[in-house]
Amino acid sequence: MARAMIRGLLQRGFGASQVRVGEPLAAQRDALQRELGVTALADNAAAVSGADLVVLAVKPQYAIELLAALCPDLARAALVGMGAAALYAPATVSAAQRALAEQVCAAAGSIVWVQRESDLDIVTALSGSGPAYFFQLAEHLAAAAVAEGLDAATAEQLARQTLRGAGALAGGDTRLADERAAVTSKGGTTAAALAALQAGGFESLVATAVAAARQRSAELAEQFGAHPGAPRH
Repeated sequence: MARAMIRGLLQRGFGASQVRVGEPLAAQRDALQRELGVTALADNAAAVSGADLVVLAVKPQYAIELLAALCPDLARAALVGMGAAALYAPATVSAAQRALAEQVCAAAGSIVWVQRESDLDIVTALSGSGPAYFFQLAEHLAAAAVAEGLDAATAEQLARQTLRGAGALAGGDTRLADERAAVTSKGGTTAAALAALQAGGFESLVATAVAAARQRSAELAEQFGAHPGAPRH
């Protein structure tokens, strides 16, 4: 995600000299400098020194240790909480700081702002974990086609292309429900399949899955950085 964000910033006109990366692995530092031309440093403190904005691009379990080490260096930097597809900032963050965070994060794709920090747990369950849901559905589609007699390679190829096509259709402003209705002919094959999914509790199962992911996100936030009700940055 961090690499994609850097690449997006460079494509949007940021200079490579404006980006510094803290990276502990020498091979990764060499790759970043070679491929993107940015400065990659083994010392995180040196990477954030004097920065206008710091992006913490690590897994939650490493965040507290890293932030604790960087606290003195971050005293004058603008630290922004960031989700995969959503941003949250408390009222103390200025409009200029919000705009800067949005500019950086938008380099990796579309973003939304959420009103509560706890909303980030829901965003994680929806868009953070979401790709795995779609991939598993595509896996099951391919497996079902194989069970019906299609060869495995063909089934996987078709499932992949169907996933791509559906994603392309969802790229506009049309409501998802309307997109689904547009590809569902009354009394046709798609309608029969959707009826079977509904009868099998598909909607309820998806809701249960998202709730489980949201709950786990909240548990990780408490475990690796906050007591209940405390800010999680």
